Amino acid sequence: MQRDPVDRYDAILIPGGGLTGTGGLPVWVTTRLDAALAAAGGAYFIVLSAGTVHKPPPLDAEGFPVFEARAAAAYLLSKGVEPGSILLETCSYDTIGNAYFSRVLHVEPRQFRKLLVITSAFHAARTEFVFRWVYGLDEPAGGFELSFRPVPNVGMPEAVLAARVEKEKRSLEQAQDLEQSICTLAQLHEWLFTKHEAYAAGSKPQRLKGPVLGAY
Repeated sequence: MQRDPVDRYDAILIPGGGLTGTGGLPVWVTTRLDAALAAAGGAYFIVLSAGTVHKPPPLDAEGFPVFEARAAAAYLLSKGVEPGSILLETCSYDTIGNAYFSRVLHVEPRQFRKLLVITSAFHAARTEFVFRWVYGLDEPAGGFELSFRPVPNVGMPEAVLAARVEKEKRSLEQAQDLEQSICTLAQLHEWLFTKHEAYAAGSKPQRLKGPVLGAY
């Protein structure tokens, strides 16, 4: 895999993509992380996601929940990445949350501007739309320079992949509708914490059924 020029990016953002039943990373997630390693240069790695609302998290040997971002960080550490180069985001449970929390927790405080987002091809269209929308709200002087890189859909059974692709189409349409009414970070914050099933008090997320659950 061809490497990017050193220091081309300030940070590389890698959305979570689920965990195995034992808390390991599925192949489609390690493929994202391997692409991030190849592109890194001097960039920070921002590993995203607490987990998903669609099923309970796996537990570690001591009974604590395994966060997707921590599992991703452990993989990067095993490949020789310095701990100080990895930034954890363990608040988000979906792609909108990935974009929002990465921005407010890490990107803005560290004044990162050149960002690369790496995810699987099945997730790429919605990821790019959501990140461009969220990072475009109340954009700081000079703006953000966002790049996107899809990686192959490897390791996912065909029936699971087909179901996830269909769900991605519906989720992208929902995000496009939502974007029409949310034009500031304050509006997004209000919506997240009063309406979104993953973040609003008193909400009860819908559980997925069928093959698509295998994509999480």
